[in-house]
Amino acid sequence: MKRSVVLSVLIFVLAFIASAQTPSSEQQELAKYISENFTKREVYIPMRDGIKLFTAIYSPKDASQKYPILLNRTPYTISPYGADKFRSSLGPNPLFARLGYIFVYQDVRGRWMSEGKFVDTRPDIDNVKPTDIDESTDTYDTIDWLIKNADNNNGRVGIYGISYPGFYASAGSIDSHPALKACSPQAPVSDWFHGDDMHHNGALFLAQNFSFFTSFGQPRPQPTSTGDYLKQWQGRRPMDGYNYFLGLGGLKETADEYERSLGLRIDFWDQMMAHPNYDDFWKAHNILPKLKNVKCATMTVGGWYDNEDLYGALRTYQHIERQNPGIFNVLVVGPWDHGGWSRNDGDWLGTAYFGQKTGEFYRAKLEVPFFEFFLKDKGDISAIHEVNVYDTGSHEWRYFNDYEPTTGKDTALYLNAGGKLSFDLPKAAGSDEYVSDPMNPVPYTQKITLNYPRDFMTEDQRFAATRPDVLVYRSDVLTEDITVAGDIKPSLLISSSGTDSDFVVKLIDEFPDDYRYPEGLRPPQNSAWSVFQPGGYQMLLRGEPMPARFRNSFERPQPLKPGLATKLQFTMPGVTHTFKKGHRIMIQIQSTWFPLVARNPQQYLPNYKQADAGAFRKATQRVYFGGNAPSAVILPIQKK
Repeated sequence: MKRSVVLSVLIFVLAFIASAQTPSSEQQELAKYISENFTKREVYIPMRDGIKLFTAIYSPKDASQKYPILLNRTPYTISPYGADKFRSSLGPNPLFARLGYIFVYQDVRGRWMSEGKFVDTRPDIDNVKPTDIDESTDTYDTIDWLIKNADNNNGRVGIYGISYPGFYASAGSIDSHPALKACSPQAPVSDWFHGDDMHHNGALFLAQNFSFFTSFGQPRPQPTSTGDYLKQWQGRRPMDGYNYFLGLGGLKETADEYERSLGLRIDFWDQMMAHPNYDDFWKAHNILPKLKNVKCATMTVGGWYDNEDLYGALRTYQHIERQNPGIFNVLVVGPWDHGGWSRNDGDWLGTAYFGQKTGEFYRAKLEVPFFEFFLKDKGDISAIHEVNVYDTGSHEWRYFNDYEPTTGKDTALYLNAGGKLSFDLPKAAGSDEYVSDPMNPVPYTQKITLNYPRDFMTEDQRFAATRPDVLVYRSDVLTEDITVAGDIKPSLLISSSGTDSDFVVKLIDEFPDDYRYPEGLRPPQNSAWSVFQPGGYQMLLRGEPMPARFRNSFERPQPLKPGLATKLQFTMPGVTHTFKKGHRIMIQIQSTWFPLVARNPQQYLPNYKQADAGAFRKATQRVYFGGNAPSAVILPIQKK
């Protein structure tokens, strides 16, 4: 391992240790308040097919009024178990415990203490028979039981959750129970093929998911309150994820690593390996088309720097809006990593500074008012607009009537000779090329770990810009602010000497060389980059892979013809970002982003997920500019 990589790993480990602190006095005070002011009851709630789901109910001891119910359904355990053991926080954020709610937590079917069989992102079905179940019916039956059996409730229920629990929130709003009045899917899992967690545009996101399924994917033999059934990893688990995954070989050997090191196969991982294309398996697991008959007020929440489920937040809002006209349906997106809005101040993420404590603002001014209004008829929601998004360049909240604001115009930013970007069509045609070697892939971060550092989404990209297998295009220094709001749409003309390749496009804000943080400010001390100097900072805003085999269809992939110029168009999840005067807009193009994204063999295989270590090939990639089919990245630029 190179000395620089060793140093990066050491810095990251020390930063992580420094952040692992004992509970603050505020956290201790909240835990004490909860134990003194709530009673806890544990029950099994029967579902329509006879299966019972383990549920914990925290009720206020003050019985002088009736309270709404806030429900959280999760596959991640509702511990601590035991009627005399209390959670240290209740509700969507720490403010809720003192506001007057009945808080309900439930292990979903087949997880932890609940009965039944667990199915990942259980498909929503038509429920023809009275005993047919899915997550919408389990939620319906749970709410129905709670309204009839939870003492002192006011007949209204809200549901919320982050990430996988966000999936259960949005799924639970389908065919809404009449008592379900408010739903907040936050970073909700929605479509594991096109953009959430597992894949982006069908390209497997390797590092985070391999680590996740190491424990989550193990079958639970029977209801349990502990993780004692989990087999322990017996293989090597070094901090250096880059060389670890490189050494495993292709995805065939990677899948086999579970069996070698755990002594078992991970069923869902093997299912993913068997389904490389957008077939009926993935369609069944895509909840977005099923988000219908939603009757409750809905506030979907996401983070611009959420590598896992930004796609889910944006598309869940859009599908609910389109398929359920007339309901209260809003979107909130801030400068946060995965779930960061629930726990962080929100003024920093890694080396990026956002000027305001956006997390505090969201929790107090958006999340609390949403539930208070729809569950208690209290307060005012006039501050909650249709689309509430934080501009990560101008450091201000912006409000629109649509996710793709009608005040914007899709504008081509063209690739030019000499590594330049311009809004003017190039006069001369040309091309740039690089050699992509899967055995020497471009790393996605300097902080190489087995999983992934969440703040890589704002990381300085100068480490990648110097590589010969990364094309870099820069605009002139901007003479005025340019605000981009909405999805980003690369439109490239490419060719390859191989028959398949990924093309990764990154949108970057390049800061001036003399840029400094505001006086007295530095990244938080628990950041691995607290000594970072921001002059010339190439701040990553968005990066997304696109496998060339899916250029025409995610269902029916096609090989490339070596050397033949081919159109490659796709959509990247959006941004709301102002490129400030004095900055530059930068685009980087590469074919590997490792080990975040599994390596493409760069030869067409019917199932690239069955590629072994001998399948990888170098390929010469070419990107064309100018001429009759110029390459560009389409940006939705806001009118002044």
